[in-house]
Amino acid sequence: MPGPDPSAAQRWPTIPACYGWLSLDRRGCWKLKGEGISHAGLIAFFNSRYAADESGNWIVRNGPQAVFVALDYTPFVWRLDLDDRLTAHTGAAAGLASAAYLDEEGSVLLQTALGVGLLDDRDLPAFLAGCRNATGQPADEDALLDTMNGDSAVVWHGLPVQPIRRSDAADLFGYCPKPKP
Repeated sequence: MPGPDPSAAQRWPTIPACYGWLSLDRRGCWKLKGEGISHAGLIAFFNSRYAADESGNWIVRNGPQAVFVALDYTPFVWRLDLDDRLTAHTGAAAGLASAAYLDEEGSVLLQTALGVGLLDDRDLPAFLAGCRNATGQPADEDALLDTMNGDSAVVWHGLPVQPIRRSDAADLFGYCPKPKP
């Protein structure tokens, strides 16, 4: 992914940054002023220019202009393929998960080499099918509820599923969900 071009800001120093226009929803869909974007070329443009700055803000570079992205939750949204491979909403391969989290709302966050991402809710059944309790049996609803409270040992593909509070995720993983000027 191409990152910010520092020389562009030097060539055009008066181009203002853009806030409040672009967002990423919980399913990895881009929104412009709250409206979903369906144009494949525009989505590909955003995906190819999506990166973090040094302060944990996520941006899309449009030439010299930085368009700051408001995140509904995490910087990435993962899709879980049939063979349990993770793919980012941008189309990038995420690699293997190194940590798994379950928040108080039942949302799953997975840490990968690309960063942290929210598992698309449409893939929760496949994720849950891979969860096991302390005895190696499929994890039931009670075990998952206990995990949310920090009282159970559920694992997903050998990774302990850890409880996390949604309000703690941005600080824990170092991203800014709502960039401000």
